[in-house]
Amino acid sequence: MAIFWILSGGLALAVALLLALGLRAPRKGQAVPAASFDLRVYRDQLREIDKDLARGVVSPEDADRVRAEVSRRILAADSARHTTTLPEDATKGAPAAMAAVISAVLVAGSVLLYHQLGAPGYGDLSLADRIKFAEIARADRPSQARAEAGLPAPAVPQNANPDYVALVEQLRQTVQQRPDDLQGHVLLAQNEANLGNYAAAAQAQAQVIRLSGSRVTAQNHTDYADMLVLAAGGYVSPEAETAVRQALTLDQTDGAARYYLGLMLAQTGRPDLAFRMWDALLREGPEDAGWIAPILTQIEDMAFRAGVTYQLPEIGTGRGPSAADIEAAGDLSPTDRMEMIQGMVSGLSDRLATEGGPAEDWAQLISALGVLGQTGPARSVYDNAVQVFADDTRALDLLLRAGQRAKVVE
Repeated sequence: MAIFWILSGGLALAVALLLALGLRAPRKGQAVPAASFDLRVYRDQLREIDKDLARGVVSPEDADRVRAEVSRRILAADSARHTTTLPEDATKGAPAAMAAVISAVLVAGSVLLYHQLGAPGYGDLSLADRIKFAEIARADRPSQARAEAGLPAPAVPQNANPDYVALVEQLRQTVQQRPDDLQGHVLLAQNEANLGNYAAAAQAQAQVIRLSGSRVTAQNHTDYADMLVLAAGGYVSPEAETAVRQALTLDQTDGAARYYLGLMLAQTGRPDLAFRMWDALLREGPEDAGWIAPILTQIEDMAFRAGVTYQLPEIGTGRGPSAADIEAAGDLSPTDRMEMIQGMVSGLSDRLATEGGPAEDWAQLISALGVLGQTGPARSVYDNAVQVFADDTRALDLLLRAGQRAKVVE
């Protein structure tokens, strides 16, 4: 580690020194390059005059007149070569000051850039190593209790109605006396969340899940995960992940659960999977879904971390791969991953050919074919889609952007 910083600092200083030397101003008495060049030109002209006179091209009188003029210019250029200098004080300190500025910018900029893009203390890691470290980070991350312990205790909101606070306190006492009252726990969870007591709300929601038994819904688990994440200050703990996965077991299309699963992956070193999961949610929509706004604020940074050049898609009804599909693809080899993507693309293509679908699905197929390098089929799908949506300007715009991403249209 120390050797790395020594080498990096030495290289930065060496580059700064070279740049400073290149920016040095002319010293006092140093010849001006333009004047030296003029002297060479005038001397060549004198030799040409003698040659022209010997060939009889010019008369002796004209040769004398031109020679006198050129000689006058030689004297002027020679004088300028020896007298034209910068003021002596202008040559002092400039290189040193410039070197100091360049060194500071290079060294500070390099350190900041490395801390932004690099990982101090780590060597160059292969993809398999990065996945392994992400799995370790995921397994060793703090529990819900530890995360909550590191946060300040929630306070009653200043604008809370005293009567409402008193009613919630009465509800707490009632539920405590009736621990098997399902509706009481539902109301308590909702009202504790309204007051910002997310840890207490999560405890009440856990009782809702327990008392619901076989009637528990994916929404129950998603609400529980939501309260746990809020109680932990936005952190997806192992307990919150368990709630998310239970929700997805009951409903694979649960958007809020998929958002939180993506957030957990982002927090544990898998921005690639988080990006694909959130991108699919954006394409599916709808625009007023609760998870769309938080995804929009984070997905471009997630794409950058995943190494993807990204353009926000049109938020709509396009269907993408499920959360299970995306997670499974992350653990495959590049060859197997491409085969999996090819299978998804084939399934989408068959569905659109037989059942049709919204413009978002057509655009997704065009983009996927472009990623696979199948520009011919991508162009065919694009032409077909343009005919299908010929009267829909919004759809045509969406298809055009997909075609441009696939590089099948200008």
